Amino acid sequence: MTEAITVETWIGMGVAIIAFWGIASWALVRTMRQEDRKLKLIERVGSIDTYSPRGLADLRAWIEENPDDPYIGDAKEAYNECVETLKEIDETFYHWSEEEIEELETVD
Repeated sequence: MTEAITVETWIGMGVAIIAFWGIASWALVRTMRQEDRKLKLIERVGSIDTYSPRGLADLRAWIEENPDDPYIGDAKEAYNECVETLKEIDETFYHWSEEEIEELETVD
């Protein structure tokens, strides 16, 4: 009992394949542009901020909520490194305001 694949099924598969490759291509181009921008920034400034404002805030919250975690030392080191970098560089990759950078403090 074999049934033939309908025209609608073939069209649906074609659309799915085209959509997949379209989205994958868009994601690849977008990522490559971001990485190129990061590389140019590193070449120009010498360093780059590793976290966005939200990412760094989330990391700080995690540090405060998990003081006994075995990875707390690594988290503090990553946090402090980003804060120090932000205070040293003139141009950031992520959208940081001067006020946000000035308010940042390292963690112990």
